[in-house]
Amino acid sequence: MQKKILLLGSGELGKEFVIAAQRIGQYVIAVDSYANAPAMQVAHEHEVINMLDGTELDRIVAKHNPDFIVPEIEAIRTERFYDYEKQGITVVPSAKAANFTMNRKAIRDLAAKDLGLRTANYRYATTKEELEKAVTEVGIPCVVKPLMSSSGKGQSTIKSENDIEKAWNYAVEGSRGDIVEVIVEAFVNFHSEITLLTVTQNNHPTLFCAPIGHRQERGDYQESWQPAKVSEKDIIEAQDMARKVTEALGGAGLFGVEFFLTDEGVYFSELSPRPHDTGMVTLAKTQNFNEFELHLRAILSIPIAEITQEKIGASAVILATENSNNPTFDGIEKVASLSKTDFRIFGKPTSRPFRRMGVVLVNDSLDTPIEEIVEKAKNTATLVKVNA
Repeated sequence: MQKKILLLGSGELGKEFVIAAQRIGQYVIAVDSYANAPAMQVAHEHEVINMLDGTELDRIVAKHNPDFIVPEIEAIRTERFYDYEKQGITVVPSAKAANFTMNRKAIRDLAAKDLGLRTANYRYATTKEELEKAVTEVGIPCVVKPLMSSSGKGQSTIKSENDIEKAWNYAVEGSRGDIVEVIVEAFVNFHSEITLLTVTQNNHPTLFCAPIGHRQERGDYQESWQPAKVSEKDIIEAQDMARKVTEALGGAGLFGVEFFLTDEGVYFSELSPRPHDTGMVTLAKTQNFNEFELHLRAILSIPIAEITQEKIGASAVILATENSNNPTFDGIEKVASLSKTDFRIFGKPTSRPFRRMGVVLVNDSLDTPIEEIVEKAKNTATLVKVNA
């Protein structure tokens, strides 16, 4: 049953995926643009290439001839995936899913125009002048994001016309890949936002994890918790939207589908065709399977009978404050001494201000107020210091 998996992107999410794969005897080659990336530290083999170089990507695929290609990041020449599928390689979840979701334009148009899902009013812009026109059309305040980016890079909120030029420059700077284009979204007046981890299976029903709440700063998640408080009406609507969009994309695997919850109902926001950073809360043993195990089992067509909520939990990120080529950590012993608490240090070889270097995980019984657990996770994360 051993399969060869080519993992494209080797960050902390990829590392947990490799660990899950190793536990059930799979063979993994981890690929990234820099050496000693987290997932490389636990994989069988590794490669360092520029994944936006299609020739290099072709070379690596031909060299290893994998059974599965599993993307972990956005900055990949994803249009090559269609050729790999024709060669008999399974692209996860599918070449279409990976290609569409690596670009915010494709996935937003699919959701809003093809499937008719409720989304924020939006426009696209390829120049600062087009951005000015788009802002006029969607109104202020609005949010600007590069079409290709991750972890909030290049994302900002325009609160006045004076912010437009700065937002354009920041978006271009934070854009991944070679597409210089942004999406401009009208500001949605939401009271909370959630990630709905959605698992599509080959020959088995689509399953949903309990909704995950999260808080962001600089476009990047700071804390996440499970389960989030969501009305039955909203969860049914979110599940229906998630099912429609994942069915349209095809393939098997775990999707992180993001929604805004408003007084008017649920708004589709974004989708990732892979484990989601907010889903790291599932490492706190909140479910019978964490998100990485679910992704792997779905990919390998190992049936997932059910996903059960075992505990409530929260995660809070450990951030660096300085640049370093040899980061070290203080305070781990303090975290370890606390009950119902755990941590992960990702093993990133370098640090920079606001880089995510680890995560604190807290859980408790299902009848514990979720607010208490979130506060405990936030406070616990401050005990860990990243040293330059």
